[in-house]
Amino acid sequence: MGRIVRSCLQSLLKLVNSAIGMVGIAMILYSLWMFRIWYKQIDGDHFPIPWFIYAFLGLGITLCVITCSGHIAAETLNGHCLSCYMVFVFLLFLLEAAVTADVLLNRHWEDDFPEDPTGRFDEFKNFVKLNFEICKWIGSLIVAAQGLSIFVAMILRALGPDHGSYYDSDDEYAPARLPLLKNHVQQIPYVADPLFPLKNDSWNKNRQ
Repeated sequence: MGRIVRSCLQSLLKLVNSAIGMVGIAMILYSLWMFRIWYKQIDGDHFPIPWFIYAFLGLGITLCVITCSGHIAAETLNGHCLSCYMVFVFLLFLLEAAVTADVLLNRHWEDDFPEDPTGRFDEFKNFVKLNFEICKWIGSLIVAAQGLSIFVAMILRALGPDHGSYYDSDDEYAPARLPLLKNHVQQIPYVADPLFPLKNDSWNKNRQ
């Protein structure tokens, strides 16, 4: 029963990680598209890449790395890997909470960010405003997936790795080894050296 529960939790953690990884891949693709548009706009001139593109690319790569670490932790059930994974997700959750609180509570939150010469940041902001309900549900799902991943990782860390398979395998192969051990331990019948009986017989005859 414990093995079935552990296997279901592993599959659930991998599924939640896949959702987080898909968001990371989407952010990487969007940042690459913004790179392409930016290089077309500057027309070969050398200008620094805007922070908004770097932020999207860095966050997408971070999500993909966290997803890979989560899959490794779910597969190996290593306590250290699960702990590192929970710390990474928790730090990302704190970062998202800080940005959300700044946007919601600070009226002049735009002043906290550097200027974006590409205008992509304004486009993204307008897109969120026009599709606020959809973006709200997507953000809620991402936060729920992160919270669920931390919860499942905590349960898997508490359960620990499955050692039952090793004991079962030892019990299955133990009867096959017993006859070999018995044969090995069984004493070999003593065979007398033919030279010594001759000596003993001749010695006994001399005594007689």
